[in-house]
Amino acid sequence: MKALALLALLGCLVPGGLGMYYSRCQLAQTLQQLGLGGYMGYSLANWVCMAAHESSYNTQATNYNSWDGSTDFGIFQINSRYWCQNGDEYSSNICQIPCSDLLSNNLSADVECAKIIAQDSNGMSAWVAWTSYCQGQDLWQYVEGCGV
Repeated sequence: MKALALLALLGCLVPGGLGMYYSRCQLAQTLQQLGLGGYMGYSLANWVCMAAHESSYNTQATNYNSWDGSTDFGIFQINSRYWCQNGDEYSSNICQIPCSDLLSNNLSADVECAKIIAQDSNGMSAWVAWTSYCQGQDLWQYVEGCGV
């Protein structure tokens, strides 16, 4: 019992800004609560599948793209060249957020930016992982047993 209390206390001391790995169902439930289920005609399973293949559900995932100097950020790997501002590199910053906001456990900024991306004419095709692994596939396994 003391060990459990100690773990709970340590959990309270971890800053909220530190990244985490969501479980598949944790992510599905969170994205549902934040309004992504069915958004722009994309099922919740599409979003969970895309996150699985973009970041392995890691909120602090980053990927530097040497071909253009941009970086992909967060659970959805949102790109700094177009969607967020990363320091002084050139960015369209369409989502009007610093890229560092996409590295938090709180997925509100990620979801709001993902909604903007989904509204673009390319929709979820903006994510190569979605096109390669999720588009047109049977994705039930991404939300199965999650209560969403």
